[in-house]
Amino acid sequence: MTQPHIVILGAGPAGLGAAFKLARRGGLQVTLLEQNRHVGGNAGSFEIEGFRADYGSHRLHPSCDPEVLKDISVLLGDDLLDRPRHGRIRLCGRWIHFPLKPMDLALGLPPAFSAGVAVDLALKLFRNGDGGDSSETFASVLEKGLGRTICKHFYFPYVQKIWGLRPEELAVTLARRRIAASSLSKMIRKVFAAVAGSKTKRGGRFFYPRYGYGQVSEAYAKAAREAGAEIVLGARVQTVETEGSAGKTVHYERDGRVVALDVNHVWSTIPITVLARCLRPAVPAEILQAAEGIHYRAMILIYLVLEQERFSEFDAHYFPEASILISRLSEPKNYSNGQGPKNLTVLCAELPCTPDGPEWNQSDNELGRLACAALDAAGIPVRAPVRQIVTRRLRQAYPIYAQGYETHFDPIDRWLDQIDGLLTFGRQGLFAHDNTHHALYMAYCAADCLDKSGHFDREKWQKFRRIFETHVVED
Repeated sequence: MTQPHIVILGAGPAGLGAAFKLARRGGLQVTLLEQNRHVGGNAGSFEIEGFRADYGSHRLHPSCDPEVLKDISVLLGDDLLDRPRHGRIRLCGRWIHFPLKPMDLALGLPPAFSAGVAVDLALKLFRNGDGGDSSETFASVLEKGLGRTICKHFYFPYVQKIWGLRPEELAVTLARRRIAASSLSKMIRKVFAAVAGSKTKRGGRFFYPRYGYGQVSEAYAKAAREAGAEIVLGARVQTVETEGSAGKTVHYERDGRVVALDVNHVWSTIPITVLARCLRPAVPAEILQAAEGIHYRAMILIYLVLEQERFSEFDAHYFPEASILISRLSEPKNYSNGQGPKNLTVLCAELPCTPDGPEWNQSDNELGRLACAALDAAGIPVRAPVRQIVTRRLRQAYPIYAQGYETHFDPIDRWLDQIDGLLTFGRQGLFAHDNTHHALYMAYCAADCLDKSGHFDREKWQKFRRIFETHVVED
């Protein structure tokens, strides 16, 4: 009897996790196609001047599913570091530790800000009811939960910088499923849990691979290959044929040659909009039109190699102010507990943007000057010589949850879901602004729905989909 053949599109964490679980099970033929020459996608790493740099700031959070965390711990061994959170946010011209500490609540916040938060909390205590209505938006839900002061000075300007839309234009889904501390009481409990919480609660800590965040994906790829999965890099998917008695056919191009794979299942983690355009027969015009309404926020990552041992003691800096163009600055050396060459460090500045914006086509030197100007404006200027400037551009960094996005996403999702043998999951496949551990959990759930005979339990998968909707992003 021929083994069921599953082809997985995309070697980010979701695709790699699925390949790992299916290959380890045995009795299945697993092929993973990735258009890049490396694995990991936006959760990968690359080398700069002897450093392992990530595509932005990434952490493995302790809330990771136990089975996923156990596998990562086994795969990485002693290379999985247990690290303290030590970042800060620029708020009203002051630096506040992130995650927030009780002492910051008492002494560190600007007096006007603290007074405003106190008034908001008092008003909230006297409000009646917590029900929503159909006119709610991201802005109204967040302001109801966190109060006007925190929203005005932190959340609202920061999310506008990240997603490129005013808070009133964002969907309520973003507030309810994508903001971890959506009320003052939750935020305060989280603050004290981070300090008073013991190791069992993992307050204020995270896991990080010794050699960059991409080491997680690389370890999954290595283990999947050892278990029998084939991983083809540099493979750009051309078409996915979904009809025919023999099953599905995937055509991909690699090194100028087109290859056809006859498969039983196609599992896609590539952007849902890209998949829709690859399908043959072509999807209906109204589905393609819906795909035009799905949008992503782009990101330029600006890396500065500095001739100094450390830039600061902090792993990350956050910049909510609109006047400072970058949204976050990370220093990989502080994530990995000092890994990398002596007397050098790397900074990664994140610049949210659009591919048709003015920054997208700027040179590395121009972007480097932009990043240095932003840090100077924030009061943390670069004083050491800049040895090298490197940039990376991510066209699909964040899904944009604009109001009404569901009217575009839902029809595509329903159409794809009705195609037997086709599955979409992962951050890009489900248009989900999720963490890596969420993507891996999706992969494990997908593998759990497929038996050795090649039957996929759709009813079970829909139950998992409802769990996915409860995921909350952690930063």
